[in-house]
Amino acid sequence: MGSRKHNSAEKRKSEKSKLVMARLRNVPTSPRKMRIVADLVRGMDVEKAMHVLQHTSKEAAGRLYKLVRSAVANWEVKHEGERLEDNALYIKEISVDSGRMLKRIQPAPQGRAYRIRKRSNHVTLILGNRLAEMNQEVNEESENNEN
Repeated sequence: MGSRKHNSAEKRKSEKSKLVMARLRNVPTSPRKMRIVADLVRGMDVEKAMHVLQHTSKEAAGRLYKLVRSAVANWEVKHEGERLEDNALYIKEISVDSGRMLKRIQPAPQGRAYRIRKRSNHVTLILGNRLAEMNQEVNEESENNEN
């Protein structure tokens, strides 16, 4: 592998190691129903999002609540010694993609059959830290001003 490729791969790897994410795969809910709940919490602070998900009556909210808790646990593992309360964690990205589709047959009148498509989805959640991102932007601006 060339040095340019190697350097860009190392850069991507270091950026990915800083990401805090959690994935939920093969959830037996249609992606459309899950996106409704995901849109509720996109961009919210973690504490507020967890509160909203706890008090939402949709079935998908319970699954997303557990996913947010998992992402917070992943953040705690990567940032040992830091307090959760001192950091402004928020849901930076949440995406719902369609998963596999189970195809079933339902009997219909006059010898016909209707196809039933049981959909599933995959949810990817990425957490961000508002304080760290603000500090990074300030550092970049000061470097640009020096040049």
